[in-house]
Amino acid sequence: MSLTELIAGVEDHQKTLTVFNAGESVVDDLRERFSDRNVRVRAERTESGRPGEFITLSDGDEVVAAASLDSFTETLSNGDRYITRDSSPYRSILDHMDETMFTSWSIERMVAASREIEDRAWRVGNGSLHAGFQTLSTLQGELDLYERLGETEVSVHAYAVPDIEPPESSAFSLHLERSQEIADSWFVVFDGGGDPRQKCALLAEEREPRQFYGFWTYDESTVDWIIDYLESTYGYLEQ
Repeated sequence: MSLTELIAGVEDHQKTLTVFNAGESVVDDLRERFSDRNVRVRAERTESGRPGEFITLSDGDEVVAAASLDSFTETLSNGDRYITRDSSPYRSILDHMDETMFTSWSIERMVAASREIEDRAWRVGNGSLHAGFQTLSTLQGELDLYERLGETEVSVHAYAVPDIEPPESSAFSLHLERSQEIADSWFVVFDGGGDPRQKCALLAEEREPRQFYGFWTYDESTVDWIIDYLESTYGYLEQ
């Protein structure tokens, strides 16, 4: 299985967010907020109108998480839309949205989501971080950040197609690959530094010019699979 096939498998697995006992404007707002995600938002009402406004997340016919609508929308209003698992009042919902697709993300949103994982690696201070930049010229703009991260106890691996001359030396492992998969893929993967709760990954592919389709996840087995795939396919050869 390739990175593209992994993305396609997640894409085929849609979850449903059901909003109970809420007004139409609230439901419409949530639909808009999740319009770029592979999540279907629908409205329902309980017969008695109790226990007030709440939401559930379903995977097929199974309800996997529930939360009050107030706590969920409050966190969204605070801008908590990326990979911030540790600090959210709707953690039960977010935990179960692992491997949820996003669609048509811009460069700016991809960078913001990537920063969440890079910052996590900084905070943990060890483990390994794997990042795919598509091209070496893209990595060039991030060299300062990755040099500093590479000087810590974090083992940093950067993957790119060589479209410019590589740096003479670096504080991280640079994997230069003339691979279409690397050219098309943007990923940032952190192994948690020995703490499974810190494992996380962002994986996407560029299907349209500068528009990215993919997912983020905290699922341990998925993070491990991505790292194992990168290691076995592209190795540890430093350039």
